[in-house]
Amino acid sequence: MTQRHISHPEGLPACAAGHSARHIHDLRGLAAGGGHLIECRCRATSKHAEPGAALAEWRRINRPARVTRRVLPAIDAPAADNVLQLPMRFAPARTACPAKGVTRGSG
Repeated sequence: MTQRHISHPEGLPACAAGHSARHIHDLRGLAAGGGHLIECRCRATSKHAEPGAALAEWRRINRPARVTRRVLPAIDAPAADNVLQLPMRFAPARTACPAKGVTRGSG
């Protein structure tokens, strides 16, 4: 038999669907398709030379889903009687030139 079941004293974490996992060591060489893998009924890791790498991949693919952030309520616009609007004066006002009848200022 070219495959060996490896038991872990602390147990393996279950998959995201809740199936129990098992650690398999394929005794063939890596070039022949051997290595360590962890599998359950619905998924399996790829084969790795080191058992720790197979366990790390198993934990990564079966990581619990991240919690979504809470959406905060929108801030209401201030009341209309509470707003003061000031005039904006960036350019000088246009003035008429009394001597020649031309206008001065920006424009």
